[in-house]
Amino acid sequence: MPDRSDRPFHALSADETLAGLSAVPGGLAPDEAARRLATHGPNRLPDPPGRNALLRFLAQFHNVLIYVLIAAAGVTAALQHWVDTGVILAVVLVNAVIGFVQEGRAEQAMAAIRDMLAPRSAVLRGGRRVTVDAADLVPGDVVLIEAGDRVPADLRLIEARGLRVEEAILTGESVPVEKAVAAVAPEAALADRLPMLFSGTLAAAGTGRGVVVATGPATQIGRISGMLASVETLTTPLVRQMDLFARWLTVFILLVAGSLLAYGFHVGHMSFGELFMAVVGLSVAAIPEGLPAVLTITLAVGVQAMARRNAIVRRLPAIETLGSVSVICSDKTGTLTRNEMMAARLALGEADLAVAGEGYAPVGELRPVYVAADVSSGAEPGAEAGAGGREGGRTAADPGLLAALARCAALCNDAVLHEGGHNNGGLQEAGGLWRVEGDPMEGALLALAGKIGTPVGDRTRRDAIPFDAAHRYMAVLVDDPAGGAELLVKGAPEAVLALCTDRMAPGGGTAPFAPGEWHRKVEELAEDGLRVLALARRAMPAGQEGLSQDDLDGRLSLIGLVGLIDPPRPEAIAAVADCHSAGIRVKMITGDHGATARAIAAEIGLKNTDRVLTGADVEAMDDAELAAAATGTDIFARTSPAHKLRLVSALQARGLTVAMTGDGVNDAPALKRADAGIAMGRKGSAAAREAAELVLADDNFASIAAAVREGRTVYDNIKKVISWTLPTNAGEALTIIVALFAGMALPITAVQILWVNLITAVTLGLALAFEPSEPGTMRRPPRARTEPLLTGGLIWHILLVSGLFVLAVFGIFAYALERGHDPVLAQTMAMNTLVVLEIFHLFFIRNIHGTSLTWAGVRGTRVVWACVLTVTGAQLAVTYLPVLQPVFGTRPVPLGDGLLILCVGAVFFALIETEKQMRLAFRRALPER
Repeated sequence: MPDRSDRPFHALSADETLAGLSAVPGGLAPDEAARRLATHGPNRLPDPPGRNALLRFLAQFHNVLIYVLIAAAGVTAALQHWVDTGVILAVVLVNAVIGFVQEGRAEQAMAAIRDMLAPRSAVLRGGRRVTVDAADLVPGDVVLIEAGDRVPADLRLIEARGLRVEEAILTGESVPVEKAVAAVAPEAALADRLPMLFSGTLAAAGTGRGVVVATGPATQIGRISGMLASVETLTTPLVRQMDLFARWLTVFILLVAGSLLAYGFHVGHMSFGELFMAVVGLSVAAIPEGLPAVLTITLAVGVQAMARRNAIVRRLPAIETLGSVSVICSDKTGTLTRNEMMAARLALGEADLAVAGEGYAPVGELRPVYVAADVSSGAEPGAEAGAGGREGGRTAADPGLLAALARCAALCNDAVLHEGGHNNGGLQEAGGLWRVEGDPMEGALLALAGKIGTPVGDRTRRDAIPFDAAHRYMAVLVDDPAGGAELLVKGAPEAVLALCTDRMAPGGGTAPFAPGEWHRKVEELAEDGLRVLALARRAMPAGQEGLSQDDLDGRLSLIGLVGLIDPPRPEAIAAVADCHSAGIRVKMITGDHGATARAIAAEIGLKNTDRVLTGADVEAMDDAELAAAATGTDIFARTSPAHKLRLVSALQARGLTVAMTGDGVNDAPALKRADAGIAMGRKGSAAAREAAELVLADDNFASIAAAVREGRTVYDNIKKVISWTLPTNAGEALTIIVALFAGMALPITAVQILWVNLITAVTLGLALAFEPSEPGTMRRPPRARTEPLLTGGLIWHILLVSGLFVLAVFGIFAYALERGHDPVLAQTMAMNTLVVLEIFHLFFIRNIHGTSLTWAGVRGTRVVWACVLTVTGAQLAVTYLPVLQPVFGTRPVPLGDGLLILCVGAVFFALIETEKQMRLAFRRALPER
């Protein structure tokens, strides 16, 4: 098919557009779609060009410490200290290679996450509704658009019902544009092309169908390539804070180093060459040059771990926020429950029926629960009548009422049940397995219509009012085989009952309508944990082609009520218990009836299930009253997106850190307002996903709890990296500072300091990025959002560890000299002592919230032991290989002295572990006082 992306489709009628694209309203056949995909290519924009690998490698040298080292290499070369020059340049090169590899892995992690968020679209293929990757769309495909959807390609509308689209990214128009099917002038400006939907724009309200006219680079947004070239940087406020801290620490250390250089040369009269190398060693030891890179890797590991638990991070600051979440506000349907709806009860004027069956299969019996003379008038129940169902048995319900209910359930519906087989009134029959394409609740209604067994027929939909959270119902106008038209409505009982003036009666006609009795029936069904819908109808004139609100207000006849069951997820029950033990309150916010919400809340283990706040209650409260009520209430029913926004603000006003779930286009403000907005990946709209920091790939509450656990783990690991890096760097630096100020010989040479810093920083420090969750991670209360990273406890730990480092290194150095060892061997022993201390410090820091003296603590992880063995092997090589001894100024260490060094490390570990246990015991005793 030739490329027609430049034709003025907005100036053609819908039929002309379909003909020009060799398409039909029922969509392309699957084989034709595959052929066109091969011709036109995938519907995606070219990836923005990545940074050149060479430029990315050279960028690793753009670092203050690297500049210092390069300058030091120049000075040592001028002094003809060639070994020192070679070692310094090797450090520079290795540091650049490691940074290059780490950065590449981090970018790959983010790219993988972006791939997981690839958009999907509902299309018609061969007359069937299916969901496909947006990348597989081709010209001629018929795409279904609903409120909250991101338009996946340039479309020419063939049907629009109240469709409004936000086009600001293309036209700058600040308000949504009302779309229409009628053609416009060929010269119409982009903003005036009302029958067109453009790729990347957002449907704000209504529904529509459009035929794809352009994909990928041929779309309007594809021609504006610069808009989509942004790539999120792998950083967070915490990483930026530590990067800034490292920069200022570098400046401070360079000033100290300069002062020491001046002091040693002018006051101590030391050799400039040796003094200069000592100052370079001090700078390298003290500056945490690898800290930002290791923190970045820690974040990348955390992002990947969350993705494995079906929590996809869209904005990295959410990782930090999750560690401090104190309240999770969750939807009910599909998040705390399975989202596998099934009609379980029917309430008609004369009968209450139980519906049997499994899943979405349209097979099952309808059995009377009880029969009443007239439920609407409050008569006493009568005797049970016969059973029946799809197989042809009798029921106590009037066949006409059941037929009307089946008609409304099947036709006031946008879903499809399918798997193979042939199409039967919206149901796709298969060999025993049925699945829904669309809303699960609508799938359950289709299955109910099939169970009733009354043929619905193929009726043309003339117009529709799509479901909206504002009015909470859906209405369709369909053909009547008798020559007229029929208005069918389904929705929340409160909304639909308010539109009714009478009810359908057995044998045809209508009967008086008693709203109070029907509301009582709604309460009864809801108390059984059922989600309740009301169905209604109205006969319409034959010539009516459109629908408006006036056609519904006070003019409908109630057909009956449908109670749908959606059982809780077993894993959600355990996840709620985990959250409670972690000090996190879980609150259910649902549009369902209060009694339904209370029943489900009791099953999943929410607290305070006796109290339910409704949307009407929320509206009646001012902000102060709502803040007080919301804190002690865990169930909110009959709420709208506007109520969600107020609830988030009310909880935040009490100092709580709030995570909020959402899936609709109207949930976006609440998701943005929440400290951690969480969108549903399956049922969520594009608008909700883009407003959220996290997207749940499986729409499961258990994934939220898992994400909180991973968020706490990432924060713990960041804290561990910092708690290991700063004390060890301070200990290395203080060793040189004390020696210079005391006028003593250096216990460790500058080259040895360079070596130790290089080999440990890129192994031991990095190992902490891969640490698993500590035991008890979900039994700790949430940390305060305002808690600083450099706490008083961390500062004390830096002072304690660096002081012990200095004592141990100088102690071993003095011991060696006292034993008569030559200074080179004494320095070798001091260097190995420093490395041993850092290894023991690593095993200590792996458990910052509990004891390290456990088998799990000793066993460690594969990453930890790989790093420890690498460092140990490297140290043995430097110490004992003759070819390396002249380079690093080392001598072989006798076995007895080597064992002594290990004993010093063990004593160091015992001291800091004892101090930690005293500190933890004191902290645990505080609440008891």
